[in-house]
Amino acid sequence: MTDSLALLLVPGLPFFGFLLLSIVGKRYFPKQSGMVGTLLMFATCAIAVITVYNYFFVTGKSVDGVYQHIHAYKYVWLPFTDTLSIDMGAMMDPISMLMIVVVTFVSLMVHIYSLGYMKGEERFAIYYSYLGLFTFSMLGLVLATNIFQIYIFWELVGVSSFLLIGYYFDKPSAVAASKKAFIVTRFADAGFLIGILTLSYYTGTMDFDLMIQKLTMPGAELTAITTAGFLGISALTWGLLLVFMGGAGKSAMFPLHIWLPDAMEGPTPVSALIHAATMVVAGVYLVGRLFPIFAMSCPVALDVVAYIGVFSSMFAAVVACTQTDIKRVLAYSTMSQIGYMMFALGVSGYGENGLGFTASFFHLFTHAMFKALLFLGAGAVIHYVHSNDMKDMGGLRKHMPVTHIVFLIACLAISGFPGFAGFFSKEEILTAAHESNPVIYWCALATAGLTAFYMFRLYFSIFWGKTYHAHKKDDHHADDHAHHGEAPWSMKIPLIILAILSVASGWISFGSFVSSDGSPMHTEFHLSAAALPVGLAFVAIAIALLMYGKANTMPSRIATTARGLYRGALNKFYIDEIYMFITKRILFGFFGPIAAWIDKNIVDGIVNFLGMASENISDTLRLMQNGKVQNYAVYVFSGLLGFVILMVFLWR
Repeated sequence: MTDSLALLLVPGLPFFGFLLLSIVGKRYFPKQSGMVGTLLMFATCAIAVITVYNYFFVTGKSVDGVYQHIHAYKYVWLPFTDTLSIDMGAMMDPISMLMIVVVTFVSLMVHIYSLGYMKGEERFAIYYSYLGLFTFSMLGLVLATNIFQIYIFWELVGVSSFLLIGYYFDKPSAVAASKKAFIVTRFADAGFLIGILTLSYYTGTMDFDLMIQKLTMPGAELTAITTAGFLGISALTWGLLLVFMGGAGKSAMFPLHIWLPDAMEGPTPVSALIHAATMVVAGVYLVGRLFPIFAMSCPVALDVVAYIGVFSSMFAAVVACTQTDIKRVLAYSTMSQIGYMMFALGVSGYGENGLGFTASFFHLFTHAMFKALLFLGAGAVIHYVHSNDMKDMGGLRKHMPVTHIVFLIACLAISGFPGFAGFFSKEEILTAAHESNPVIYWCALATAGLTAFYMFRLYFSIFWGKTYHAHKKDDHHADDHAHHGEAPWSMKIPLIILAILSVASGWISFGSFVSSDGSPMHTEFHLSAAALPVGLAFVAIAIALLMYGKANTMPSRIATTARGLYRGALNKFYIDEIYMFITKRILFGFFGPIAAWIDKNIVDGIVNFLGMASENISDTLRLMQNGKVQNYAVYVFSGLLGFVILMVFLWR
């Protein structure tokens, strides 16, 4: 199979599944829809893995050992000039190949898991069709050859996530969450579009390779975009920051993060797919795709990426320490870990100094495994307990032995415990930060400690702490537990596979495959550098064990002592309330009445004036249309007479 055919099938099969299941799935094979979607996704994943293997080990390297950018196919869709056009194509390079493996594999795990988790849902076929649409959109995004193609699929990802978050459309909170996610990311995407137009205007192209070439090498385009500016900031900086704005919205970076916790209203497997491994890392992928421009031509924009990333990471980690909804804890954990990836890019150089770039995508890869495992494990717990609240849990290790073990593995991985996947990727990120920016390094180190604490707070609260008893109001759930046990095997198998990869994925020599310039990045493990974060993680886990290993009053006493900080973190530092104040009180309360007055008195006034003028003119003309033939004859005769007189004077 050729690369071009393979990369047509990789996004094409999920799209075919979307069309098939959405049009005829519910009517003709409602119960088999999940299996149809899963088989198509299995084929997609298999083709993706074979294609990636061929790229990395057969066709991808040039003679000098550098991985090439290969256009598997390219179709000129809308040509504007000789160099400026909107194309549809598929690009093969290390980060696009990495992403198609992550997207297809995690999507396959979610498809299999959903066979058990979503069984019995009335809209079962529609659910799987939405999964197919999302997977198609995400694959189109990561394979894009030009910046406008990525924007088209960027918006498709937004639409499909809106559909999945709002899957339970009869639930008001789910509808509100889907609208919130869609609206917030639309503001970010408006900035993204302006950034695209800025960069393409000065370079005369939308193709990634040409754009990077023109904006990293001396020439007329680079001179023009760096000398032009607004408010003392160059057009290049504005363009890159606006592109990053789109990425920050999709990746839930502060202050555009407010949609992510509410998006947990969707089905839990959706959270594992969208909010752990794929859509939320699209911003990291976008910065990585344009990284040569950031690093070589606009380090100021890269500094902004770094500081927003590290602040988002710390902010989310603090909030996660106080949340009691297990999915919201994982949502803030996701925001924190993506912040890690962002600031790793921000502190990175290019070429030999590109450790941060490699570490960022290494962490993206390992995080996809253990965070998908955490979400799917949380789904198994919710499936058993019928509640999202940690207060309704505790002592579940004896009732859910498989889930308990895999969840523990995921918690150790995300905490950076030695030997687990997260340890290797986090160690590289911290090393890159230590070499580049001490302030970011110490902030990242503190965040690593908080991560270990809140994850084991979650683990001990679910599986230890107290003896589990079903709620009195939910006593009938005891019969459910006896009937389906811990979880069906369709849910356990993905958990076990992801648990294995949460350990094994860290042992890959990742720098040999992914680097900022395509050359192998040789990284070394330094025990002295790893000692401090590992020691901090051990201390944080010990504190979590002391506070939550057994039921006690220590958490409530600490919350009372640090009441201000605790309440602020519990209420997410009132960011949502600030947004509501700005929109309701200022935009709608102050500017709204002004805009309404202008609309009513000026806009409507002009329209009404034109209407009245037309009416008066028509009333005047109506007097001439009275139905009397004699009057019409007079008008005709008068016109002819006037015409004759005019001709006589003109011929004269």
